[in-house]
Amino acid sequence: MKTRVAELLQIKYPIIQGGMVWVSFPPLVAAVSNAGGLGILGGAAMPPPDLEKNIAEIKSLTHKPFGVNFIPESPDIDDLLDIMISEKVPVLSYGRGNPKRIIERTRGKGIINMPTMGSVKHAIKAEKDGADMVIVQGTEAGGHNSAVATTVLVAKMVDKVNIPVVAAGGLGDGRGLVAALALGAGGISMGTRFICTKECPVPDNIKALILKANEESTVVTGHISGVRARVLRNKLTESFKTLEEKHASPREHMLLGLGRTKLAYTDGDEDWGSLACGQVAGLIHDIPTCQELIDRIMNDAHRIMEKLYKINQ
Repeated sequence: MKTRVAELLQIKYPIIQGGMVWVSFPPLVAAVSNAGGLGILGGAAMPPPDLEKNIAEIKSLTHKPFGVNFIPESPDIDDLLDIMISEKVPVLSYGRGNPKRIIERTRGKGIINMPTMGSVKHAIKAEKDGADMVIVQGTEAGGHNSAVATTVLVAKMVDKVNIPVVAAGGLGDGRGLVAALALGAGGISMGTRFICTKECPVPDNIKALILKANEESTVVTGHISGVRARVLRNKLTESFKTLEEKHASPREHMLLGLGRTKLAYTDGDEDWGSLACGQVAGLIHDIPTCQELIDRIMNDAHRIMEKLYKINQ
């Protein structure tokens, strides 16, 4: 399927895997890229030596394009950028922080800058700074997200920027891809859906938890700290709720959340881990390979578009 996003990223299908910290490791990244999408390494918590090691592992598993997700405000950002430039990482993905410095540092080096934004004004600024495309993440998305629904945010975004737009949040099947394309996006980014794949290294009990979840099983935390995050309800989210009720300081909220994502997705702690998960969990019922998932999405999308074409004839 040829879209502006697929052509710019040089991938077969306009499907991007979210760069989830403690989740998106080389086996998952390579599997998505080999299946025709764009795999993204979750490098936000990786020091420079670990980043270099993981990039090398990805290259040993695939010759297809891939990306790296990181935090622009990392104290190691200069060293991290040196590695990504030296290793000729095709795509850079990042969220919080000003992308201008990253874009200026990597401009002219054959690297695509693809920041994630939750507001139109920030996307407009990113385009002015030189971003090549933008991922728009609505409130349905797991982890850090916007307060605005994906459908509204994407439609607004494509009216305001000229660079390609990728839709994220609440998308996990062929219907979601067609809907995103109808809104003007050039592709979709999926996080939660890729957690429930065979190549994802997340513990089996966490995958099972997502399969059992429905569209109402998540809650958005961070109302006090200002760092919104959609996660599965558990004992940790109840503790955040208690802190909110007693008007605890932002610092107390941040301290409670420290290290909880790793606890969830590497240690498999269902109760006290921060289980970043989108509302799309209600549409996930199996654990396919990445190839099976992407093939299914594309086949379903083509069938839907053919049906719509026939209706309009």
